[in-house]
Amino acid sequence: MRISSKIRLIIIIASFAALNSCTPNNPYRSEEKHENTLYSTFDEVPKHMDPARSYSENEYAIIAQIYEPPLEYHYLKRPYELIPLTLTKLPEPAYYDKAGKRLGSNATPEAVARAEYDLIIKKGLMYQDHPALAKNADSTPVYANIKASELRGINGPDDFKLKATRELTADDYIYAVMRLADPKIGSPIAPILSQYILGFDEFSASVGKEIKAIREERKKAAGATYNRTEDEKKNPIRIDYSKHEFKGLKKTGTHSFKIILKRKYPQFSYWLAMPFFAPMPKEADVFYNQPALADKNITLDRFPIGTGPYFMKTLNPRKEIVLEKNPHYSNGFYPTEGEAGDKEAGLLKDAGKPLPLVSKIVMKLEIEAIPRWNKFLQGYYDLSGITSDSFDAAVAFGGKGVVEPSDEMKKKGIALVTLVKPSSYFHIFNMNDKTVGGYSEEKKKLRRAISIALDQEEFIEIFTNGRGVAAMTPIPPKIFGYEEGSAGINPLTHEWDATLQRPKRKSLDEAKRLLKEAGYPDGRDKTGRPLTITFDNAWTGAESAQHINWYIKQFAKLGISLVNRTTDGNRFQEKMTNGDFQFAFWGWNADYPDPENFMFLLYGPNGKVKFKGENGANYSSAEFDRLFKIMENMDNSGERLEIIRRMNEIAREDAPWAFGYHPVSFTLKHGWAGNYKPNAMANNEMKYYGLDALERAKMRDAWNRPVVWPVIAVLLLLVISALPAIMAVKKKFGAQAKRN
Repeated sequence: MRISSKIRLIIIIASFAALNSCTPNNPYRSEEKHENTLYSTFDEVPKHMDPARSYSENEYAIIAQIYEPPLEYHYLKRPYELIPLTLTKLPEPAYYDKAGKRLGSNATPEAVARAEYDLIIKKGLMYQDHPALAKNADSTPVYANIKASELRGINGPDDFKLKATRELTADDYIYAVMRLADPKIGSPIAPILSQYILGFDEFSASVGKEIKAIREERKKAAGATYNRTEDEKKNPIRIDYSKHEFKGLKKTGTHSFKIILKRKYPQFSYWLAMPFFAPMPKEADVFYNQPALADKNITLDRFPIGTGPYFMKTLNPRKEIVLEKNPHYSNGFYPTEGEAGDKEAGLLKDAGKPLPLVSKIVMKLEIEAIPRWNKFLQGYYDLSGITSDSFDAAVAFGGKGVVEPSDEMKKKGIALVTLVKPSSYFHIFNMNDKTVGGYSEEKKKLRRAISIALDQEEFIEIFTNGRGVAAMTPIPPKIFGYEEGSAGINPLTHEWDATLQRPKRKSLDEAKRLLKEAGYPDGRDKTGRPLTITFDNAWTGAESAQHINWYIKQFAKLGISLVNRTTDGNRFQEKMTNGDFQFAFWGWNADYPDPENFMFLLYGPNGKVKFKGENGANYSSAEFDRLFKIMENMDNSGERLEIIRRMNEIAREDAPWAFGYHPVSFTLKHGWAGNYKPNAMANNEMKYYGLDALERAKMRDAWNRPVVWPVIAVLLLLVISALPAIMAVKKKFGAQAKRN
């Protein structure tokens, strides 16, 4: 009996399919199995990795592992505590009055005319190896005036043959601050720093004047053919900062310098912990400012250079980003103390060990949530967030509503870590709008009625799986000025439930009463027409329709018609900037743990339309603004708390916001991933993470055992299919042997 060629082909294909089913979905090479590597993901391509320009969470997740600003946050302690990173000690500001007389540390903001911060840098801190630092015997850079022909096979700094390191000095920090003031770079925090750093505006104007003069000279020489973009791409403008005076920066030694502020600003120390103030060697700026490199997209915006624990080994934004340990790093040890419970949680078992604990970080691009979740369950990622789709499988609610990992997660040794983030989500009314804006009693009551009807507790349960805390003020938990319990509720929208010991939203009847007093009984105006309010947003995702419909229903409870106006992100930002909206959803993540960083969102001179600031509601209250100016530069004290309470009362009464919620993050971690304690202020936390690579390899093997039965089945099929042929051949040869 012959097996047809068609049947043979089917069997061969089935064999390959069966063999393929035996292979686990392992995204890594087998030789990496026992490496001390942290595996993580990213879902958005970073746009800016130049610390002077970067200002987003996904970018900080990368550059904060590479750059080192002067200060950092203690990894374990709460409340958040600043500690030296590259400095020998925390800088204590020295205050002086207009006559130059030294004032005490408790000087009032009104008395301070100058605040000086002396920053002393640790010696022996080294940069990563980088071609920008490679020098010839005469100290000139090896890679200067690079031609395109010299870049064959080079896609990043690590591909250059010659690389070198050098010590961190005060010049690098001074140069970095000067870059923040350079108008050509366009740092997003330049407008803020110009309010505080002495000479910032003057230096920026002087540099801008030189840039303008160079452009005019080039335009005159080129005539009608001049194209500024193309001209500066081929011949970038290089500014010698040393020719321009910057009064607020003083070099006091090779490893020390001074930053001088125009007034008292205690929050300035927090800025010194942000990547904006990371050092920048001038050699790197010059190196990257070469046209041939720019043509290959080898720029500072893509390839950082720092003194931090890691350097960028691989950048493939459409696939993966790989960070490796900086071999020259020797700046820091794992904390030897934390807060109560840290030792019991195993967060101090690596106390005193040199950092970083992990040798390599591999970040894989994962745009879709389901593949990422499945790979986490297979052990191919060490940590994972929780989406709405995976929430029920990941989380369970124990006694008294305690959140814990599900039984499935517990069987895998997966732990759940939660954190109330220092963030506020809220709804803004355009105070310049003739319908929802204004400061009359009727307008206030309209906004308060809507604030009651917007059931944020329901929103949190439906759309965040309970991962949120209803907001009562702009200030989130764990920030000075936030108050727990009955003292912290908004009495205009909530009342305290003494039995359940939690706030309870006021009734819809109360909201309808306020709406009637505002001139809109049952949601209708004097002519009987229904009140219509527009809702602007940039919600274009898969779940957006559900969110928008929820808002429409909340307004409908009052008889108000909410008209949705969804646009793309750029158009939405344009509407906010121009004040072309009535009602919108807004949010803010803390730059630093201070109430000023949230209360300034309601400060009149920060109005978005008039001043291009972050006050999206365009709210303006003379009394609130007066109190803000007193509060913003105060040290934390009982007096400061009383001022914050009064500011909250004003904001609640005027209701430019309908308070939303403070999000709670849920993170799952495998048992082999150690030292994970979320720190919402620290961005450089990966150097503290620990791993048991052998345990991870063991569990991966256990969870991803090859499925061999399909192969066995196919082999049996082949044998059974071949038996008739074998018997026929045997019979044929047997008969022939008998004849012989």
